[in-house]
Amino acid sequence: MKNSFKYSGDVQKALSEGKPVLALESTIIAHGMPYPENLEFAREAEELARHHGAVPATIAILNGEVCIGLNDDQLKLLASDKNVKKVATREIGVTLAMGGHGATTVSSTMRLAHQGGIKVFATGGIGGVHRGAEKDLDISADLIELSRTPVIVVSAGAKAILDLPKTLEYLETMSVPVIGYGTNDFPAFYSSRSGLELHQSMDNPDDIARAFVAQFDLGIDSGMLIANPAPAEIEIPLDEMSVIIDRALKDAARGGIIGKELTPYLLGRIVELTEGRSLVTNRALALNNVKIGAKIAVSLAERA
Repeated sequence: MKNSFKYSGDVQKALSEGKPVLALESTIIAHGMPYPENLEFAREAEELARHHGAVPATIAILNGEVCIGLNDDQLKLLASDKNVKKVATREIGVTLAMGGHGATTVSSTMRLAHQGGIKVFATGGIGGVHRGAEKDLDISADLIELSRTPVIVVSAGAKAILDLPKTLEYLETMSVPVIGYGTNDFPAFYSSRSGLELHQSMDNPDDIARAFVAQFDLGIDSGMLIANPAPAEIEIPLDEMSVIIDRALKDAARGGIIGKELTPYLLGRIVELTEGRSLVTNRALALNNVKIGAKIAVSLAERA
């Protein structure tokens, strides 16, 4: 697979010199926001990473090649081409073999970042255990990847449409450390607090970098989830968000929407029900994660 990797010049240079690099996913560009807001977001995320000292490495599969670090034309393609598929870890091989385009999810971005030599990744929110998973076993591959791929993942918790208590239990079962960034309350994506207690909290990037190095040096292969709450000024409080999510879930059930189509439907329906407010929150929390991720990447590079 490494023979299919294509690095941008600045990412290759940074990795060869031991400089900080921050991985960014591409599904948030291709499938998470409408055009042209998604392109504007991608550009802003990369610039924000640079501002805080890290080289951004947006990851995607283009023409059957793993691209680590994208130019502006490639970002435009991801943002505007409706034929770009969403690619999780299990779809990587097929996408490469067929020479197609693929936007990487949390799981595939983690895997490709690790194989490409990058240790820190910032995203919006991870997937997790879906509501009703006790019946249909609908559990995101993101959790599996976190259990077996040593990458620091900075996110605003898990997507609020999920079963958050079960998601935390699953992460504990799979030995994934979940560290609140300046909080002991697991963030609920749009909301800074879920009411679920976290047993580990750190409030600076240096401590996180030291913890990851200690874990990595012991040969522990799991990733590390940094739960970074949405800034208070842009969050949607949990009590308000819960009503909206329940409405979206009922609409999905009436429409018979299940499986792979459920998450994108729910997120889109929530945008409609909040009259676009959730999209503003989504963008702001994702950028906040980029800022913290870049700072962690800088601290980690200083310890290399």
